[in-house]
Amino acid sequence: MNYFTNRLFVDRSKFTQECNHSAYDCYQLQHSVSVPPIISAEWCDRNPLHVAPDLIGCTLVRQLHGETLCGLIVETEAYCPDDPACHAYRGKTPSNAAMFGPPGHSYVYFIYGMYHCFNIVTEALNIGSAVLIRAIELNQLPQGLDNKYKKQGKRIAAGPGKLCRTLAIDRQHNGLALTPKNQLWVEHRPHVVQKKLEQGHYSLIQTTRIGISKATEHPWRWYLKGHPSVSKP
Repeated sequence: MNYFTNRLFVDRSKFTQECNHSAYDCYQLQHSVSVPPIISAEWCDRNPLHVAPDLIGCTLVRQLHGETLCGLIVETEAYCPDDPACHAYRGKTPSNAAMFGPPGHSYVYFIYGMYHCFNIVTEALNIGSAVLIRAIELNQLPQGLDNKYKKQGKRIAAGPGKLCRTLAIDRQHNGLALTPKNQLWVEHRPHVVQKKLEQGHYSLIQTTRIGISKATEHPWRWYLKGHPSVSKP
């Protein structure tokens, strides 16, 4: 299920360097090197129940220590304002404020005193909804990664905590616009991935969320069937 051999990573490096300029220059460069366009705030300004499945097959991109790391998004979960499992359910607080911010921004929270979790904010200002990115398939292991993690292979980012640990995403990234300027963004599905979904070579599974104690009956989790990078309950 690895699609990364078809991607133009050298071109993307040039793209990400120059994309610190205007949005127009960024857009032009994207298309000139055949890199799928970055998801916009407008695209994220939708119900998370629609955004979450649409993010499957998209690419999470992280610039880290001179590397451009790309991860195929293989698992997501949606969290809605009226959802008891959603951090926004009881209203806005200093810790969840980013969730009420503009769509297309990040919401990063810290749990169990050891794990960060990365979310994409959805819907308009002051709504309070997001999509949790649960797992990705990385194109390569980051340089300098602790040897004890390298043996995990395709499961290096198979879970929200593992994903953030591997890509060095923490509360410093909370509330940031997902753009190359902030070294963290998401690109739309590559043509090859979209085609495989349409032709049934990839199957998208919808099921209940995991790792929560409230509203466990909602089938608001999506993942690529049989993919080795999907997290485990």
